[in-house]
Amino acid sequence: MNINFYKYHGSGNDFIIIDDRNNTFDSSNFNLIASLCKRSIGIGADGLILLRNHRKYDFEMLYFNSNGYESTMCGNGGRCIVAFANNLGVIGSNTVFKAIDGVHKAKIIKHNITLQMTDVLDIKKKNDLCLLNTGSPHCVKLVDDIYSYDVLEKGRELRNSPIFLKHGVNVNFVEFKSDMLHVRTYERGVEAETLSCGTGVVAAAISMHHMKFIKSNFINIKTIGGELSVSFENNNDCYNNIWLCGPATLVYSGNFKC
Repeated sequence: MNINFYKYHGSGNDFIIIDDRNNTFDSSNFNLIASLCKRSIGIGADGLILLRNHRKYDFEMLYFNSNGYESTMCGNGGRCIVAFANNLGVIGSNTVFKAIDGVHKAKIIKHNITLQMTDVLDIKKKNDLCLLNTGSPHCVKLVDDIYSYDVLEKGRELRNSPIFLKHGVNVNFVEFKSDMLHVRTYERGVEAETLSCGTGVVAAAISMHHMKFIKSNFINIKTIGGELSVSFENNNDCYNNIWLCGPATLVYSGNFKC
């Protein structure tokens, strides 16, 4: 069977996206998904996304980490599948779609995709870490000199620490400088640093606001892969109306045989 695919990236966070409205892709074949995502022998990506029909909403998003297993919400992946659905003609400039963490709204404004994220109702502090769920579980740590920080080693250490072993966690290192929040993320499932993480930058922005390092409810964020912005409303440390904004770019398309 030949399957068409499209390669997208959102600020360097890259994905294989497949139009699976006919439900022909075997989403239980984690070995196939992992091999497609492997950069040395496959197409190469941080994850794979299926676009499927939904009886109530414009479409459904199924997201798989590069290890082949279905995962929790991916913010940059959500923005990329909105761009993909628009290119297919499935949606116009506004959409409502279903993902694993619930229903998301999104809108396309020029070259940017703005995605509404799930509300954040519970933020915990543990030592120097801020713990929260933005559709995926995250911990956030404030560091100095972020671009010389050993994200791979320190991220892996935190990711595999006993307090996170049950469900795993994504680890975000942040530094505020030059009127911008700088974020680097070690992602579970990828088990490496990615160039950007959508749910991670949302977690970083909300954490810094919660800990009163930032007063604004609109935050510009710099990742290695590009720039994003996060806006939100806050009421008694409950964060809602959270929007993640940035570009989503088609890199190329092709097909593979399986």
